[in-house]
Amino acid sequence: MSSVTDAAPGYRARHTLPLRVEAVRQLRRRRTLVMAVVLAALPFVLVAAFAVGGAPEGRDDRINLMTTATASGANLAATALFVSAAFLLVLPVALFCGDTVASEAGWSSLRYLLAAPVPRARLLASKLTVGLLFSAAAMVLLPLVALVVGTVAYGWGPLRIPTGGELATGVTLARLGLVVAYLFLSQLVTAALAFWLSTVTDAPLGAVGGAVGLTIVGSVLDAVTALGSWREFLPAHWQFAWVDALQPHLEWGGMVKGTAVSVAYALVLLALAFRGFGRKDVVS
Repeated sequence: MSSVTDAAPGYRARHTLPLRVEAVRQLRRRRTLVMAVVLAALPFVLVAAFAVGGAPEGRDDRINLMTTATASGANLAATALFVSAAFLLVLPVALFCGDTVASEAGWSSLRYLLAAPVPRARLLASKLTVGLLFSAAAMVLLPLVALVVGTVAYGWGPLRIPTGGELATGVTLARLGLVVAYLFLSQLVTAALAFWLSTVTDAPLGAVGGAVGLTIVGSVLDAVTALGSWREFLPAHWQFAWVDALQPHLEWGGMVKGTAVSVAYALVLLALAFRGFGRKDVVS
C-alpha cells in the first residue's frame, strides 16, 4: 500500500490542523465567551458583596485571605483565587480540555478531520495544546481582572497578610504570578482526565462532567482524615498549597509535592488518551 506522501506529494503531516486554526475555532465558540464572562464577573460580585455586607470576616473566626480582601487590589486578587480554586477554576480546565475531541465526535466531524488526513497524534496534540493555553488564559484572566477591579475599589498597595505583616508591591506581583503558575500545574491532572475522557466518549458533557465529578470526589476523599497519609497521593490534598507563597517567607514544600502528584497523574492519563485514541475505530 502506498503511503500518504506517495499519494499526495505536497502533503506534510506537520502542516495539518495548525494551532492558529484550532485556537480560532475554539475562540469563536460560545462557551469560551460565557466562561470568560463568568470569570471576569467574579471580582465585581465580590466587591458588590463586600459593599452590601460590610467588611469580610473569616468563617468560624478562622483567619484566611477573606479577612483582608478589601485591603488592596492585590488582596482582592488573592481572595478571588482563594474562593475559586476549589471549583470555579476547575470548570474552564475541564471544559476546554474535555470538550475538544468529544465535541468533534458529537458533530460527526472527527472522521472528516482524520480523513483530511490529520494524523491522530497531531490532532490530539493540537487540541490538547490549545485546551491548555485556554485554561492558562482563564487562570490569568481572573486575578488580572480582580487586581484591576480591586485597585479601583480599594486602592493600590502591598498585599496584607491575614496573620500579620505585608508583602511589598513588587514581591506581591511576583508571588501572585507564582500562585497562578502553581494553580495551572495543579490542574494538569484535571486537564488530562478531561482530555482522556474526551477521547473515549462522543458526549462532551460526559467528558467535562466526569472530570469535574471525579475532581469533587477527590476533594471529598481528602476530607476523610481516616485515610491518613494516603491523602497525600490525592491532587486535591495540595490544592491550597499555593497559600504558602503569600507568606513573608516563601515555602516551596507543599507546592513541589502538589506539582509532582498532578504531573504524575497527568502523564499517565495523557498516555492512555494517546494510546487509546490511536487504536480507536472512529466512526463519528
